[in-house]
Amino acid sequence: MLPREREVRHCVDDGRDAFGDWLDALKDVSGRAAILKRIDRIEEGDFGDHRHVGIGVWELRIHFGPGYRVYYGEEGPKVILLLCGGNKAKQRRDVAKAQRLWVNHRRLH
Repeated sequence: MLPREREVRHCVDDGRDAFGDWLDALKDVSGRAAILKRIDRIEEGDFGDHRHVGIGVWELRIHFGPGYRVYYGEEGPKVILLLCGGNKAKQRRDVAKAQRLWVNHRRLH
């Protein structure tokens, strides 16, 4: 079975793009490149190391630097909505933030 191509979008909540803001603020240039490469793979349908973290939110685990994480939700079979990013050290807080963003998005859309 061939992987399904996906469209990746950013979640904008109250005018803010939490994922885009996090990525733009990341000082680790190599880490940013690894994250963007991983997102490119998602667009091709290759999710790699990921897991469900509750209420429709998924976590991409990027084994680079401090253990970067990207949180997303799936809008139907073709659209991936990037919620926010973080790292292993702040994982619990980031998961809660991603879940809040996802619940707000689902409520409004």
